[in-house]
Amino acid sequence: MQSWDNFYQLINTPSKRFVILTHQNPDADAIGSSLGWAAYLHKKGHIATVIVPNECPKNLRWMAGYDSVLTFEANSQTRQQAKSLIKEAHFICCLDFNALHRVKELGAMAQKAAAPKILIDHHLEPEPFADFVFSDTTQAATAQYIVQIIQQLGDQALIDAPMAECLYAGIMTDTGSFRHGSTTPAVHRAVADLMATGFNANRVHRLIFDNNSADRTRLLGYILAEKLVVLPEYRTAYMCISIEELERFNSEMGDTEGIVNYGLQIENVVMSVLFIERPDEIKLSFRSVADFSVRDLAAAHFSGGGHKNASGGRSNQSLPATVQLLLDVLPQYQTLLLNSTLN
Repeated sequence: MQSWDNFYQLINTPSKRFVILTHQNPDADAIGSSLGWAAYLHKKGHIATVIVPNECPKNLRWMAGYDSVLTFEANSQTRQQAKSLIKEAHFICCLDFNALHRVKELGAMAQKAAAPKILIDHHLEPEPFADFVFSDTTQAATAQYIVQIIQQLGDQALIDAPMAECLYAGIMTDTGSFRHGSTTPAVHRAVADLMATGFNANRVHRLIFDNNSADRTRLLGYILAEKLVVLPEYRTAYMCISIEELERFNSEMGDTEGIVNYGLQIENVVMSVLFIERPDEIKLSFRSVADFSVRDLAAAHFSGGGHKNASGGRSNQSLPATVQLLLDVLPQYQTLLLNSTLN
């Protein structure tokens, strides 16, 4: 692993070509930290291009610099552009993911590329693929880590309002609007530094959370009214939605983001799970409160991982079979769920 001195030197040697990769189905932390980091690199005299595996949700496309983001899966032209950029890059930055498979085909390209890799992430157990490793699970969001790194480089003054909006969006969403246990004094200090640039925090919140289509709002109502199942004996709520149901509500990328959190609004519920049927797999989102680790459950039974209270998983079984798998394993966790303290 390269040293901080080497990292400092490369950042302060201008005119380098950077590629910034973030994970598939990018959320606000993924795209916000990537665009914030790209803006910083531009100010340092570098060329930086953000490449995402697939399309970003509509409610995140307002961020400064998004017009220059390259979506790999958009068409054959963008695929070729991405391949060329990765091959010609001086450095490849990997933001908000800890394993190259999280960027799908782009991961294999990055691994083969001669360029040194820079990992900036806050997830557990990063794979050893990067030359420069900034991995800190105490960071509530990768965007928070970006703020810290820029400050440690002595460049706090380079963070302007458009950059701050991107980074704030990542921190705000990954902390559940500052409700999760990951919201530490350091989080609020980072946010205070960002807000000193003068951007409108209320505007960022509205653009992300109050910018739904009518179809997305109807989808949410349908799931809560028809698909929500509560299991008091396990202090668990779950929801599942099929491809047919997604199509019925004209669902687009990002429309299911955050729905899993509604299960935790139910009295005495410790864990919420959302099952989403995709053409090639079942995607699962897990959320929990208190000391119950959904990461352990997801890793043990659903090829998943993530954070203690927010994790993902997947299954190659059918939707009903995947739901049944959860029901079958819940007795193993009943004691932990029942003994979790909510306050």
